[in-house]
Formats: sequence, C-alpha cells, structure tokens
Amino acid sequence: MISINDKKDCCGCNACGDICNFNAITFKTDIEGFWYPEVDKQKCTDCGMCEKVCPIINIKDLKKNDLEQSICYAAEHKNLEVVFDSTSGGAFSALADIMYKDNGYVGGAIFNEDFSIRHFISNDKKDLPRLRSSKYAQSDLNGFFIEVQTLLKNNEKVLVCGCPCQMAAMRAFLRKDYENLIIVDFICRGINSPKVFSKHLDTFEERYCSPVVYSKAKSKEYGWRNLTHKVILANGKSYYETKYTDNFSKGFLQTNVYCRPSCYDCQFRGFPRISDITLADYWGIEKIEPSMDKDLGTSLVMINSRKGLDYFEKAKQRLKFIQTPFDSILAGNPALITSLDPPLVDRAQFFEDLDRMTFSEVAKKYIRTEQKQTVKARIKKILKLLLLIKRDTRFRIKPLYQLIKYNKIKNILKRRFLLPAPYCVIDIHKKAKVDIQSLFRLGVQKLHKSKLETRLLIEENAQLLVENEFGFMYGADIEIFTGGVLKIIGGDGGANIGCSIICAEKIVIGRGVRIGRNVTIRDNNGGHYINRQGYKNTRPVIIEDKVWLGEGCTIMPGVHIGEGAIVSAHALVTSHVPAHALVSGNPARIIDENVLWKF
Repeated sequence: MISINDKKDCCGCNACGDICNFNAITFKTDIEGFWYPEVDKQKCTDCGMCEKVCPIINIKDLKKNDLEQSICYAAEHKNLEVVFDSTSGGAFSALADIMYKDNGYVGGAIFNEDFSIRHFISNDKKDLPRLRSSKYAQSDLNGFFIEVQTLLKNNEKVLVCGCPCQMAAMRAFLRKDYENLIIVDFICRGINSPKVFSKHLDTFEERYCSPVVYSKAKSKEYGWRNLTHKVILANGKSYYETKYTDNFSKGFLQTNVYCRPSCYDCQFRGFPRISDITLADYWGIEKIEPSMDKDLGTSLVMINSRKGLDYFEKAKQRLKFIQTPFDSILAGNPALITSLDPPLVDRAQFFEDLDRMTFSEVAKKYIRTEQKQTVKARIKKILKLLLLIKRDTRFRIKPLYQLIKYNKIKNILKRRFLLPAPYCVIDIHKKAKVDIQSLFRLGVQKLHKSKLETRLLIEENAQLLVENEFGFMYGADIEIFTGGVLKIIGGDGGANIGCSIICAEKIVIGRGVRIGRNVTIRDNNGGHYINRQGYKNTRPVIIEDKVWLGEGCTIMPGVHIGEGAIVSAHALVTSHVPAHALVSGNPARIIDENVLWKF
C-alpha cells in the first residue's frame, strides 16, 4: 500500500492511481497546489501494485539504459514557423512529425480551457501545436498511463514526452520495454505549483480587466534568452513579460519556493537517463557553435538509448543539427546533475500568504524587483555612462554643449536625458514640453567621419515625451510643430538612418518598434487642403508595440498600425493595419496575417 509520510517521497506522477484496479487511490491537493495519493483502506486489497509502479521507490531498477554515454546534438527545426512556436529549437516537433507520419500517437502536456495542465495523447497532427512548448507547472496524468498501455498492447506506435519523474513512472507502469514506444523527457529544474501558475495568470485580469485566453512560455518575439511570457487577453491585447519583469519567472529563479518538495532531492537527475531521448534548451550554444544561434532557441538533444538513436536518425531530415561533445552540455544545464536548491524564503508562510493575497501582493513581499547596488556597481554604472557619452558625442564641444543645455545633471546621472551626437541641429522652444524618462539618443553614428546632419525641432507648446530608451541614427529629421505631441513609449526599439517624423497633432510610437532606413511618419499634410468632404489636414498616427517599419515606407496621417504588424519596404500606408499583419504596396494592402517576428 502506498503511504506518503514525507512529501518529498512523492513526485505526483499519478501512476499509482492508474494501476489500482479497485479505485482505492484518490488524489488530494494540498495548500501548495500539489496532489498526493490517499488510499481508501476499505477498498484496498494490499496487492502492492501501487508500490511497484512508484518511480521513487523503484528508482534503482529504473535508472539504466543501453548506451554508455548519451550522444549529444544541437538542433533547430528547418521550419522557422515551428521554431517560433517552440520553447527551444523545435526538436520535439521533428520527433512528433515522424510518429504522425507512421500513423502513430503523440502524447504530452496541454493546457485545458482554464489553463490547468494535463497529459493528452492522439494521432491527429492538428494537436501538435497544443503539445508543443513547455508548460511551467505540473500536469495531471490521471488515466494517461492506462491509455498509453492500451495503445501499445494494440500494436500502435507511441511517442510520449514528460518530466523525468513522469517518464520514469511510465517505465515502471508498463513493466517492460515496447519496441513501438519512444519515451522523451527533458532537463527539468523543478516542477511548479499549478496553484501558483493559476494565480499568476489571474494577475493579468486584475491589472487589465480582461481574462487570459492564451499563454506562451518563452515566446520568441523578444528573443529566446529573454524568457518572455506572452499572454493574450479576451480583449485582443497581447502582453509580454520577460525574465526581468515577469513575477512568476523571477520567483521561480530567485526563490525556488514553488516547486514540488520532491524536486529538492530529485531522484531522476544524473545518468544514465531513463528516457530514450532527452530534450532541453542548449544554453551556451553561442560559444560552442555560433552558427546555430539566432536567439530563437536551439534544442539540446541527448540520445540515451539505441532505440532513441535509430528514431532520431529518421527525424534528422527535418532538422539542422550538429553533434557536440558530451561535456559541452553540462555548464549550461546544471539541473541535469544537480537538484534544486532549497527555498530561499519561508515556504509555509509563502503558501499561507498565497491563500489570502493576490499573486501580485505575494510577489511584492517575496520577490526582488531590483538588486541593491554596491558602491562598486554604482561606480561601474557611472563609468559605463561616461563611455556612452564619449562614444556618442566623441567629446566634441557642440554635442557636449547641447548635452548640458538640454538636460539637468541629475537626469543625466539617472540616465534620463537627451544624448546628442555630432552634427545634431537642435531647436527647442522655451515654452515646449520635453519629458524624457530614459536615455534618448539622437544622431547615433556608425561612420564617425560622416557629417550627415540630424535635426530636432520642437516648437512652442509642442511636446516630446520619451518613456523608455530609444534612439535615432544620423540623418533623422524630427519636427514637432506648435501644439503637436510626439510620444515615444520606446524600449527594445529604435530608428535607422534617415528617419523623418513630421508631427503637428499627435504621433505615438510604441514599445519595441523598429524603424528602417529612410522611413517617413507624418500626421499632417503640411497645411494643404483639397475640396473633399471630411478632409482634415492633421490626423493622429498610432503605431502600437513591436511594429516593424521596413526601409523607405511612408506612414500617412490618420493611420493606426496594430501590434506586431510589419510594413514592407517602400510601402505607402494610408489606412489602418491590423495587428500581426504584413502589408506591402502603394497603397499598402494586407498580404499575410498572424505573422510573428523577432529582431
């Protein structure tokens, strides 16, 4: 009879529940959101089957394989759309494709409608997008082991993927190896509480008054290394939170507090691996093989068995790959051989607080927003700032004079200032409003011998508002006429050579906007009028977050460009552009939809 006296002795795999023919085992969820088996002694016949399938009890028998050492590869799916939609390089999708091609079944974790997570299996390739990508909370495998065993006994081909403990439980449950089965696991740092994950998703509705309808870990749109969590709300808005801003990720990495107790003494780390194939992020690939690194994700593929080796040979046709030394994988993936460190905060108090507080409130109490800077770090920060000023101004008299004229010393020290390069012509009326909350670089030069002029005009009662870091390269012409407002939300964006902005009413440039060479953005027609009803000389231009404006395109008055859209080179945009659309032509027309991109 299974009996859990110490919670670290249960990984929550659900195998004991599936093996019990008398329905004597149910699972009770504790305050932390993790489930543990409970035995109804009235129903239990003490057959011992639950103990025989427990991966922790049977770890010594399970930890074996037929390759002396794992064979390692760096891999990336040849289909870039798959890479974008994957946590790493899309290796799982390549493995799954082979199984679907053989009319086999693929199983793994999927989101339910409420974003709880369960294991699911089917032979329909349309389910692959649901199976693809990591879900950073524990999945429920209730009934999954029985389903897999039934398929195998019916001679169906099966590929299953899960945490190392879950896949060890699969081995124990089946009690024999099936030639028609491929088991895939991944390098796991620790499995998070479903309760914590759910309460984290709730914060989006709390903040933005709309429920979450889509959640994606490690969205690639801001780069693989940023560990960006993307959510889409019912109101259609998308939000991106990186490892620096996402409280769930910060708490996971900083505190170690919301992983399952068994993770602090993981029995499934190290070698030999129990699975046929192990997948992971290939951290450090830029040092080992730079050609495999686009900051879109590179898969580490570890082949652990001869059967896994034969299977991977079939998948290679879908992958760009190179074999790498076994030793190269250890530095970037310490979780391969080391258990999670104990929580760095009071675990019991954390979960008590989680019961009575929102996750945002709990995060404020337990998760650091910024590290306290040492004197050495502050000096280093100031030196970096001086080097930046030196690089941009080249310590020439005119840009240094403009630097002092248009900024306060305290704002320069806080990195909230206008930084001009040589050959900048700046004219800011004394009654204009300039509010710069971050670094605003003007006239940035790559060719230091160039004398290409950069111009900034802000007339009386005009406004320039810069919220986050942004920069214009040389040759820019930015003119904000009387009463006009240019608002740059900025951050992760910038404008290339020759950008022209003509603002008489209002232009808003969102976060992460990338502006190509010789782009023109204007909200007015220069005071020209035509005899047509409804004609207006000025109309606001709104460019939402993460828009890519291609070389030489022109954005005309009244245009609203939706989040994530792409305007192709030399397009003339005269009407609204939907979110994630690709437009081209004169006038610009939609040529593709649901497009994602990364810089």
